[in-house]
Amino acid sequence: MKLYVVSITCLLIFCLGCRQKETPGEDSVIASGQMPGVVVDKRGNVHVVYGSGDSLMYTYSGDQGKTFVPGSLIYIIPKLTASHTRGPQVAMTETGLAVIACNEPGDIFSFVKREGSWVKSTRVNDVDTVAKENFTALSADGNNLFAVWLDLRDRHNKIFGAKSSDGGNTWSKNLFVYASPDTTVCECCKPSVVIKGSKVFVMFRNWLNGNRDLYLIRSTNGGGTFGQAEKLGFASWPLKGCPMDGGSIVVDDNGNPKTVWNRQGIIYACDPGKQERAIGKGRNCTLETLNGREVYAWVEDKEVFIGELEGKKQLLGQGKLPVIKAMGNNKIICLWETEGKIHKSIFYL
Repeated sequence: MKLYVVSITCLLIFCLGCRQKETPGEDSVIASGQMPGVVVDKRGNVHVVYGSGDSLMYTYSGDQGKTFVPGSLIYIIPKLTASHTRGPQVAMTETGLAVIACNEPGDIFSFVKREGSWVKSTRVNDVDTVAKENFTALSADGNNLFAVWLDLRDRHNKIFGAKSSDGGNTWSKNLFVYASPDTTVCECCKPSVVIKGSKVFVMFRNWLNGNRDLYLIRSTNGGGTFGQAEKLGFASWPLKGCPMDGGSIVVDDNGNPKTVWNRQGIIYACDPGKQERAIGKGRNCTLETLNGREVYAWVEDKEVFIGELEGKKQLLGQGKLPVIKAMGNNKIICLWETEGKIHKSIFYL
């Protein structure tokens, strides 16, 4: 009888331990700071950059997001921007990590991590202080990187970009992407970018004919030139103000772009050229693809949710500005911020 009781007790302890270790949606704080950017490498290590005052910071997890090491300094950038969707961006190349970060005057700085050390590389913008809105995005494929931003050269906001072919050590001459025929693109919405081989996809919120709609523009020659911008979704959003919400884009395993964005407080998933599909109420939306499935994270009434288009949504916690990345074949890590703390949770498919 004593052996039976001991066995049951051990079994309960073992099961409770396993449940605590693998509980989906468990919320924990990984750092003090704002505006996390995240990337997952081929071995499942999770790399996170974020801002803390003027400090550009970095932390990582070597156990697939379960625990993170204490944050370490990459570089001190006076007047670093890390709030309101303006924050450092990170990407993984064949040779290591690449990071870009913007300061309030409008310069975009670049850093690479090689053999455990961070090195400041060449500046991304080739004209001084043109990224005054501080909205940037970064993507990598192989050893190629492409960065985009809202650019104020020639007085009006337009979309410019730059390419690096050496993992972020040097950057190309700045490349024109798009200018609105109605003077300016939306001034307060972050653009998005994905590079896949010679293809570059850039999504941005336009200001055209009085409407603040999302547009997609593509390049087939590595960003050297871009084609015609195409509107996403069938309806429009006439708005005199700025929604401060740029949405997100990914490219699936078949090379097809998938987008998510907010219009009038409703979040829509949209494939280019097709009808937009409502996910629900909210803002600050992002997405990831995993095994042919699309997973979304967003904010609704100051709470962070995650879910699939046809599935139930799951509450992760209070906060804002979520970012998500796939880990392995069946889980996604979500990071968000609240009250100066960066939280993480793992969502299992």
